[in-house]
Amino acid sequence: MRQSLYRFRAVAIACALAMPAATASAQSGQLHFDSPSLAAAAQRSGQQIQDPPGAGTETVRQLTMDEAVQLALEQNLGIRIQRLDPQIQDTGVAQARSFWAPNLSSAVNWNNSNYPQISIFQPAYAQGQTNANITMAQTFPWGGSYTTGWINQRTTSTSPLVNYTPQVYSNVQFNYTQPLLANRSIDQIRQQVKNSQKVRDLSDIQLQAVIMTTVRNVRNAYWDLMYAISNLKAQQESLDLSVQFLKDNQKRVEIGTLAPIDIVQAQAEVASNESGVIVAAAAIDTAQDNLRDLILDPAQPGFWTVRFDPTDPPAFAEQTIDVDSAVKNALEKRSDLLQAKNSLEQSNVNIQYFKNQVLPQVNLQANYGAISYGGTQLSPVNLALLGTTTPLPVRTTVSDRGYGSVLGDVFTNAYPLWTVGVQVGYPLGTSTVKANLERSKLQYQQAQTQMKSMELQVATQVRAAARNVTANAKRVQSAHASTELQQKKLDAEEKKLAAGMSQSFFVFQAQRDLSTARVAEIQAISDYNKSLVDFQAVQEVPLNGSGVLTVAGTGTIQTGGAAIVRQQ
Repeated sequence: MRQSLYRFRAVAIACALAMPAATASAQSGQLHFDSPSLAAAAQRSGQQIQDPPGAGTETVRQLTMDEAVQLALEQNLGIRIQRLDPQIQDTGVAQARSFWAPNLSSAVNWNNSNYPQISIFQPAYAQGQTNANITMAQTFPWGGSYTTGWINQRTTSTSPLVNYTPQVYSNVQFNYTQPLLANRSIDQIRQQVKNSQKVRDLSDIQLQAVIMTTVRNVRNAYWDLMYAISNLKAQQESLDLSVQFLKDNQKRVEIGTLAPIDIVQAQAEVASNESGVIVAAAAIDTAQDNLRDLILDPAQPGFWTVRFDPTDPPAFAEQTIDVDSAVKNALEKRSDLLQAKNSLEQSNVNIQYFKNQVLPQVNLQANYGAISYGGTQLSPVNLALLGTTTPLPVRTTVSDRGYGSVLGDVFTNAYPLWTVGVQVGYPLGTSTVKANLERSKLQYQQAQTQMKSMELQVATQVRAAARNVTANAKRVQSAHASTELQQKKLDAEEKKLAAGMSQSFFVFQAQRDLSTARVAEIQAISDYNKSLVDFQAVQEVPLNGSGVLTVAGTGTIQTGGAAIVRQQ
């Protein structure tokens, strides 16, 4: 106690020595501060904090919530990247369907051969051949397939055993195969086509999820910027109060109704409030950057020099929450559930394919063809002269059927050929297809159970988001009442101090309580508006990854296997 008494006396003496300077400054109509930062704070009293150096090159753009969302839909890089994925998957669908397209091929070749004499009946001879063929094959969406071809051949030979030289040959053939059991209802091509279409649908789901997540982030970033601006205003008001109180205390010291020590306390309060203003101003810049990254294209000129002036006020308008309808809506529209359903549908396609592949291979086959020969027929050779010294007589032309006559026979079906049959095949023992089928069935059952678990998690998350909206609404009401009471408390303390019934400490404490109450009310309104955004978004997308819901507040809650992360 003795040491405290000595310290109090030392402070009192110091204040007494400082009083003439303070009195002189007051008589000249100026305030005196020992700290330059406090003097700067007093000069800013009643004014909004100024932009940082270089802000003169910045452009201010007024922005509503709807305009911010529209800009994000047009310029957000994440959305623009995801919009390309459906187009990429379209090429996958087209690639899978390309196996149904007909395949046309043609070939023309020439060959010439010389054969040595191998017996008295087969002297040396030369043979030339020209081939021109056209073939086409196609597999149909119902599993059937065909091959058709037109074969043309012209052969010349010096062999005495050949009756036609040149010989002309033409053949038209058509083969069709129709599976009756395996590969009838589904085959590998149809499996790939169906799965590629499911992947294409999945890309649409993912695009919608990215859009919804981005819109939610934009709305929350907009409210964060509004909170930062409102918080700066509240901090500025607290600074103005402390500066005005410092002026009033100096006047009271001059007339002798207040101890000089109260000026030091007021100066300390001004310095503390000035720090709060600086921090609040920095938070605005951070909020500006976050919103800018979401809604603007960084390739545009002046990307970093645009500052937003949000025009939608952070008003509190309590809304009625229908939890049951929200849960029902979420079970129908949630992107993670839709993705899980899409995966189940792909698994079901695979099960259908493996079930079909277990069946025996029973194929109906039908073949049809038309054939004809022609060319120049020579007179026969006396085989008895072969191997003797008697020269063979010159062969004369007996008949001549040109290529046109041969084609006439082919296309008038003069010499048709056809066959019809059934081909049957069945693997003996355990096959790989059966193992794949059993594994697919077990995986499908597992996925169905996981689906039910996800539905429970989604319902839990929606209910948690609804409770968060209700809790934040009550917070706003409580914070508003607290602000009004703290304002009345400050007014009462100032009146008591003016009447000499209170001390500066209690006024400072009332000012701090009022500032805290104002910030809490602003935070509660911001959290309420953001919780409404999250309540709408949680019905369509997970708010923080798969199975994780982010809401206002503190702590982490595990419900039904889903983590609910509460952010301050």
